[in-house]
Amino acid sequence: MPAGGRPTVRSRRLGATLRRYREAARLDQDHAAEVIAASKSKISRIESGQVTVKPGDVRLMLELYGVTDLAVAKHLEQLARDSNKRGWWMDDAQLPGEFADFVSLESDASYIRTWQNLFIPGLLQTPDYLRTLTRHASVTTYTPQAEDAFVKVKEERRRAVNRNGAHFAAVIWEPVLTAPMPSARVHREQLEHIAKVAQQSNVTIQVLPLAEWKAAHLASHFVVFSFGPELAPEAVAFDSATSTVIQEDPDDVVKHVRIFEALRSAALTPDRSIEFIQDAANSIPESKEDQC
Repeated sequence: MPAGGRPTVRSRRLGATLRRYREAARLDQDHAAEVIAASKSKISRIESGQVTVKPGDVRLMLELYGVTDLAVAKHLEQLARDSNKRGWWMDDAQLPGEFADFVSLESDASYIRTWQNLFIPGLLQTPDYLRTLTRHASVTTYTPQAEDAFVKVKEERRRAVNRNGAHFAAVIWEPVLTAPMPSARVHREQLEHIAKVAQQSNVTIQVLPLAEWKAAHLASHFVVFSFGPELAPEAVAFDSATSTVIQEDPDDVVKHVRIFEALRSAALTPDRSIEFIQDAANSIPESKEDQC
């Protein structure tokens, strides 16, 4: 049984990939069961993510399915090793199960694409911006200790993505960046942080101008994840004030990738976006807070 006593996104991803390769090879579950000396019901549970599978069995199944790409095999074998591991997020009681799945996707991803029309993308938020959200944009009152815990989780998420070397691409609607915030200092520092991070080789930030109303309303905010050596998207996630939803249906994921590409086409170029963000930061007037 996967860690946590329920299917994890890792075990589901592995099972779904093995199923796709089996179906592409036009083989049934009995063939897979025979090659790893297991029952048909176990293959069904592996493909649904209900049980973990040994790396050696993954190798045997891929050979049966005619998968010869060594990079793909290595990636899936590693996923089998990791499927039963507890990530740091699984020990955090403040993270709901669905959001823990989101963090797992984020931690494993090789390519993250996000569209944001409401908030600064989570991986770009400064600690003070996050605190501002919890204090001014939430119906729940949080203690200082809870705020510190949120900041700690956000920083650990950022470190996990950096360790993995993932490429991060974001399209952000202009009002998210330019609408006044409760603190001019926090606003300015947040924009300066984005402009700095955007110059990293694995980060691409694009600003969608306010005038691109049609593009901005193609979809609400979402995050698309790709894994391993392939850029093919495997999951799309949406969050709200009360829950996180993860979709793994291929058609739904591909639809959101197409929307993301349409948003990128309508947005400013990465270089022009950095200039825009820097200009926006410089145009924020000083406040009494800045003079203290």
